Amino acid sequence: MTEKRIILEMGTGNDLYGQDYTKAARRAVQDALHHSSITLFSMLGIDHAEMQVRVTIGVQDPERVDCDVVAADLPRGRAQVRAVKGGLDIEDADSGIKHVVATAAIEAFLPDLSGQYKLS
Repeated sequence: MTEKRIILEMGTGNDLYGQDYTKAARRAVQDALHHSSITLFSMLGIDHAEMQVRVTIGVQDPERVDCDVVAADLPRGRAQVRAVKGGLDIEDADSGIKHVVATAAIEAFLPDLSGQYKLS
């Protein structure tokens, strides 16, 4: 069965002093999650386990994101997390510290239920 995207949320997160890309990514995901309240599932009698969740994290050094740790933060659905080049690093020349800014896009997909419901 094909799936349809039903949700797209974005968030940003940072780690200002630890230079931790995973921490910034987790904060970006939490920011995005706090923008959503999904009542669709209870209204249609759909189990959250049917939801496919795809997370794309944008950071300057994608290899430094532990995608499994980020996926563990997602409260619902079957999660896939990938890190790509994006985000922003801000260098503090005086202290030598790199401030890490991550962006997250969370997409949720459900099986295509077209034709199973009718507007009344």
